[in-house]
Amino acid sequence: MVIFGANGDLTRRMLIPALYRLAFEGRLARGFSVVGISRTPMTDEQFRDKMREAVRKYLNDSPFDEALWAEFAQGLFYMDGDIFDAAMYDRLKVRIEELDRTRQTQGNVLFYLSTQPSQYGPVAKALGASGLSRAEREGAWRRIIVEKPFGHDLASAGELNGDLQGVFAESDIYRIDHYLGKETVQNVLAFRFGNGIFEPLWNRRYVDHVQITAAERIGVEGRGAYYQEAGALRDMIQNHLLQVLCLVAMEPPVSFDADEVRSKKVDVLRAVRPIPLEDAHDHAVRGQYGPGWIEGEKVSGYREEDDVAPQSNTETFAAVKLFLDNWRWQGVPFYLRTGKRLLATASEICIRFRRAPHRSFPRSAVGDWPPNCLIIRIQPDEGIVLGFQAKRPGPRMRLSPVDMHFLYSEAFEERPHEAYETLLLDVMLGDATLFKRTDQVEAAWEVVTPVLEAWDENPPSDFPNYRAGSWGPAAAERLIAQDGRSWTVPTAAPEETGGME
Repeated sequence: MVIFGANGDLTRRMLIPALYRLAFEGRLARGFSVVGISRTPMTDEQFRDKMREAVRKYLNDSPFDEALWAEFAQGLFYMDGDIFDAAMYDRLKVRIEELDRTRQTQGNVLFYLSTQPSQYGPVAKALGASGLSRAEREGAWRRIIVEKPFGHDLASAGELNGDLQGVFAESDIYRIDHYLGKETVQNVLAFRFGNGIFEPLWNRRYVDHVQITAAERIGVEGRGAYYQEAGALRDMIQNHLLQVLCLVAMEPPVSFDADEVRSKKVDVLRAVRPIPLEDAHDHAVRGQYGPGWIEGEKVSGYREEDDVAPQSNTETFAAVKLFLDNWRWQGVPFYLRTGKRLLATASEICIRFRRAPHRSFPRSAVGDWPPNCLIIRIQPDEGIVLGFQAKRPGPRMRLSPVDMHFLYSEAFEERPHEAYETLLLDVMLGDATLFKRTDQVEAAWEVVTPVLEAWDENPPSDFPNYRAGSWGPAAAERLIAQDGRSWTVPTAAPEETGGME
């Protein structure tokens, strides 16, 4: 595995800890090797020491085994070099051939692009020009993983696809989205298609609307320069939340074949009703956090963050309303929202069912009768919550809403895999089910492009428009309230809702 950008946070926080966990579980071949590449001069031993500290720090719920690390670290190597220097790829080729001889890697190489997004295309082209993209041994493979963001808009995504496909076959390109590696996100498929009682209800006849929320309490966390160019709509909705939408709304696949599943996801994106440019303000809202208080601590506004322009108009909150023009979901709105510096960190899917068509009980027995709600909680405390009505104890017929909970931590003894563990192992096994295909990436950009264009033409005049520690701007509440609905407070959130501003 060759990691371009090996001196960055992703390698230290996610990639090497994930590989160590896979080694701990015996899922890596003994000769598995990593070559890290970055501009910083460093020896193999210095790289190993740096990764050892990173693994100990970010291992979370897994034990650190000194003996295992000693064996694992023997497969860690480092090269300093400039990715725009053709000679560096010649040196890399020599190193790969050497490792193939000494560690019996069978000629298989996985390239991981963890560089600046603008460098994805040049690295791919250089791999092609140097011959590194082609396996010389029969039966061996060469694959490439590309981190998000995959393009900045539809045009740049198409250009990047062209660069990659000019060097690698589509089947060897893995566009990674760590959200799809989360256990609960994958469980949407198992929940829908592995249980006969839910799928018959999964349509416009029984579902009133769907909400998908990804709320973060943190700010930009030192990523101001990147976030300035991205924003919430590109960073979260175009990538993560549209992928979750696909899992919720897709038709049952004929098989669990990677292309079959991915084709069903593309069908969902193609069914999204286009948003007219002139009506974008009725379908999408944006926000930017100002100063506020979180857990009793005063936090600064987005414009005061490092590497952020003092008058930045980048959105840190985005919410959109989408409709799918197909038989299953016609007329059912899907509300997606995401934001930073909100009251709580919580990601979940809320399926709101239609109200019971007839109330047999007297009004005094039911009071406020909320419709049934199914919550699929992605983080924290992964699980599923089903809300329904039950009779309260006592001689009179009185109904109250109750919840039925399923928690992964209680139901299974196995430690759930971190997202990158699952995804890295899938690439090594050649399973592309959880990765995005070219047409899927471009279809997702087509969904958000009208909103991006409308926002570019009409800069916001009210930023910042929500307080850090709230649930976002008042416009987000109006977006859903105009349909006679309201946002569901995430089940993992504190009881205090914080309110909209």
